Amino acid sequence: MTKKTGAEILWECLVREGVEVVFGLPGGAIMPVYDAMLYYPIHHVLVRHEQGAAHMADGYARASGKVGVAMATSGPGATNLVTGIATAMMDSSPIVCITGQVHAHLIGGDAFQETDVTGITLPITKHNFLVTRAEEVADVVREAFYIARSGRPGPVLIDICKNAQVEEVEYSYPEEVSLPGYLPPTHAPMEDLKRAAELIEQSERPVILAGHGVMMSDAMEALSVFATKTQTPVAMTLLGLGSFPASDPLNLGMMGMHGEAYCNLAIQNADLLLAFGMRFDDRVTANLRTYAPRARKIHIEIDPSEVHKNVEVDVPLVGDLNTVLTDLIPLVDEYDHEEWRSEIEEWRGESQARDIMTWPDDGKLYTAHAIRDLWEVTNGEAIITTGVGQHQMWAAQYYHFEKPNRMITSGGAGTMGFGLPATIGAWFAKPDEEVWLVDGDGSFQMTQAELSTAMQEGANIKIAIMNNRFLGMVRQWQEFFFESRYSGTPLSCPDFVMIAEAHGIPARKVTEPGEVLPAIEFARQTDGPVVIEFQVEKEEAVYPMVPTGADLDKMIRRPIRNEPTAAD
Repeated sequence: MTKKTGAEILWECLVREGVEVVFGLPGGAIMPVYDAMLYYPIHHVLVRHEQGAAHMADGYARASGKVGVAMATSGPGATNLVTGIATAMMDSSPIVCITGQVHAHLIGGDAFQETDVTGITLPITKHNFLVTRAEEVADVVREAFYIARSGRPGPVLIDICKNAQVEEVEYSYPEEVSLPGYLPPTHAPMEDLKRAAELIEQSERPVILAGHGVMMSDAMEALSVFATKTQTPVAMTLLGLGSFPASDPLNLGMMGMHGEAYCNLAIQNADLLLAFGMRFDDRVTANLRTYAPRARKIHIEIDPSEVHKNVEVDVPLVGDLNTVLTDLIPLVDEYDHEEWRSEIEEWRGESQARDIMTWPDDGKLYTAHAIRDLWEVTNGEAIITTGVGQHQMWAAQYYHFEKPNRMITSGGAGTMGFGLPATIGAWFAKPDEEVWLVDGDGSFQMTQAELSTAMQEGANIKIAIMNNRFLGMVRQWQEFFFESRYSGTPLSCPDFVMIAEAHGIPARKVTEPGEVLPAIEFARQTDGPVVIEFQVEKEEAVYPMVPTGADLDKMIRRPIRNEPTAAD
């Protein structure tokens, strides 16, 4: 056995874990780690703010299915990761964050840049570690990656004291992980599977609710087989988009607050809900007291703490979704549910009559039109990342995903500023894929410094900023519920084209519908990062919308717009 420093052991373990890229920003308490990095074949991406590092690791993880890694120094470096860690926790994204800490003997003495980051992040990590000795490093890194990627994935933080980085100890890589108290479930009991099959047989109006867990468990094929065999319509959460092909006739699109009206109506009129890898978030259920009142419920979920948490279910199936679905499929018969699906199609037709895409051309530039054009030009094949706000909902509604892991967005935390750094992370995961960021002017400005990172790395990402000169989603709420008192939402923006060009990034401004397609083609034909600023309608609203506390089917709907007459 050879002796290595704790910092060298860290990099040895990262290489063994298959890490190829780390997103970070150095500082005093992690300097020995950065010095040792020079001797290992891992690419380091220098971010402009540590929040960007966490979001990049998150975007990388979602696009690749691997564990993303972020790195920061102690104190403010570590606390700047917190928003990104919370985002990953809410969306079950596997990232490992490595932070430097002051010398172990200084802990508790308020040393320079000392912060109790393990205490701060305890509620927003799947697990965290404080490493005070070099001999702990190898076991902790091995355990951290195992915890992050297994079971219900999530963020893990490793805080390494500076002395542990420089001490020399004998090193051997721990091939096995021993965590006796940590046993993620796999198979559900057969008696529960049979009870679920009985409910499915009795159902005449079933709906599948597909969540992020479908993709995290790689259960897309099993979902397709089950839905096709039972002819059950599939509704998706925001993070579940792409788990079931948009072109499939059984696809109902997105459910919830800004979901498709016919999808919400189907849920409220169902007699059976089959929840696959989703957690009954409030944005999905709306008023819990009136949620799917006539439906019995089957919940397949790997995290037992999510079962019965928000919605009482009739049959909980705790286990890995792919495994449980594979076990359940042979137990169910083939059905057609033709009458039920025909009823849903009637609702779908009524919804389409209200769609902004049915409006006559009025010469105005709408975000929905730009996103639909982007979908058509890219054949629905691009990886789409977003910030948070109206543009995020329009992207979910108008970019139709045929494949999994193509919609990368902040769901549970709703983190503005997620978009740009997550896009960079996604590009590192899939450098040969077409990667587009659809962002809002407010969300983009929160992390726009990462344009420098994109330029420095030559990231081939395309950035579409939907600039409506408002914090759009908050403005919409103010319009609907606060008598259009726009308090704190009008937004003064820089010239995003000039901002991009100041970073050496090609850019274009779009002000009319006829300029959309040429701008998209310009971006696609240009190597490296490109920024397109779309100056869209200022006060357009996302429809439908379920008001807070309302029943899921009590939506604010877009009025049906008639064709213009000669008098118009």
